[in-house]
Amino acid sequence: MSSITPLVQSVDWVALAPPTLTAAVALVVLVADLFLPAARKPLLGWIATAGLAVSALLLLPLLGGDRGTFCLPEHPDVCSYVADPFTLVIQFLVLGGALLTALLSIDTIKDQELPAGEYWFLLLSSAAGAALLPASRDLATLVIALEVASLPAFALVGLRRGDRLSSEAALKFFLSSVAATAVMLLGVSFLYAATGSLHLSRVADALTGLPDPRLATLASAGVALTLVGFAFKTAAAPFHFWVPDTYVGAPLPIAGYLSVVGKAVGFSGLILVTVQGFPSYADVWGPALAVLAALTMTVGNVAALRQDPRRAHSAVRLLAWSSVGQAGYLLVPIAAAGYSQDPAHAIGSTVAYALMYAAVNLGAFAVAALVARTHPANRITDYRGLYHQRPVVALALGFFLLCLAGLPPGIIGLFAKVTVFSVAVDAGLAWLAVIMAVNVVIALYYYLQWTTVLFRGAEPAEAPETAAAPEAAPAEQQPPRTGIPAPLATAIALATVLGIVLSGAPQLVLRFASGALL
Repeated sequence: MSSITPLVQSVDWVALAPPTLTAAVALVVLVADLFLPAARKPLLGWIATAGLAVSALLLLPLLGGDRGTFCLPEHPDVCSYVADPFTLVIQFLVLGGALLTALLSIDTIKDQELPAGEYWFLLLSSAAGAALLPASRDLATLVIALEVASLPAFALVGLRRGDRLSSEAALKFFLSSVAATAVMLLGVSFLYAATGSLHLSRVADALTGLPDPRLATLASAGVALTLVGFAFKTAAAPFHFWVPDTYVGAPLPIAGYLSVVGKAVGFSGLILVTVQGFPSYADVWGPALAVLAALTMTVGNVAALRQDPRRAHSAVRLLAWSSVGQAGYLLVPIAAAGYSQDPAHAIGSTVAYALMYAAVNLGAFAVAALVARTHPANRITDYRGLYHQRPVVALALGFFLLCLAGLPPGIIGLFAKVTVFSVAVDAGLAWLAVIMAVNVVIALYYYLQWTTVLFRGAEPAEAPETAAAPEAAPAEQQPPRTGIPAPLATAIALATVLGIVLSGAPQLVLRFASGALL
């Protein structure tokens, strides 16, 4: 009996605590929604927010060590769930982003009369899947976590019932995402057939020496198809077409959530499969990701440059195209990892950039949500004179935009771009560094154009525009919408403080660029 391998293994619940608690709070909110009267529904938002905050705090006991669970009995070092530094940083980004999204959502749910129970359950479920993904170390868990993060997001985008834009956005997002998932699943099945394993470390070992040329061809197809699936999740061109309409049709907090947490999910999955699963194919995915990075940043910035400031929803569309351009910058270090002798250093640059981007981009969406309370069309021209109406809010948005542009006083944005640029040069990708520099200059124009709008006087033509759309006038004149709700103000303040702290001490984030995260 002593030679029999035990099938029942202990579970490290401390390592599993952050995503597990988030999922548990989602179930609590769903059940509580059945019993709370309509007047008490706002309580669900505070339960969800508190749950996300506690989940983030549960990362603290995991600092300073690698913990794994669901490991193979005969190979204790081969695990399906690993809480290492890379996992903890991405989980902090995901849970912090979800927490800011929750603060933005509390008043949005009330203003747009969204179903509170469904909204909070879907948001928490998506956050639980997003927190699970960076800890996943086998392809099956990666795909499951990716879908747990994505499926609730489809419903959140289309939650505004009776809104044509919302329904179209949800349908486009769903159909394109399902197609990408099908492609990725086909790639995973090919890899399993070729290697006989789903664990990333064992897949990596098997790919280094496949004896049969037919298996090698099958594995190459699997690698390519898997990368295509994750490229969609990162909104990399040419798989980016769903982004602008989805952001415009979704409630603004959800658009911000997709731009930050959705990207964190895609990029962490892409990092894991390339660096840990397919290192022997670095000569394939390195050049492919470099081309994707150049194409993505160029498409995103050029499209953002062409946005008409007077077009309805132009502010959200500009942020959407900007997020596509930023995705291109985030892809650069991953591509460089394919050329580098120290891929962990390159990956650290992506993580450092992602942390900066998450704070300031959610801050920009928070200000957009505030402006949308009085200007539902959310044109860039609606921000004209914001400094004279709300000087602190205008200064905060200007700071966020300058961080995204990489200009002082947004020092963290400048340092993050310099770090990514240096990684590309060190990897021998000088041509990609040149393309990135050109795109940074292009992006300066539209970021500075929006920033200058904040400090101009209000347009005299604003009154006739309101008269031409009488149905929007009553909503804009509602007294309750003239102030700044406390949760929304808190979200803007948190994002601003975080951006200022990071700009004052960029080493707090940029040290990840020199640390071995994987």
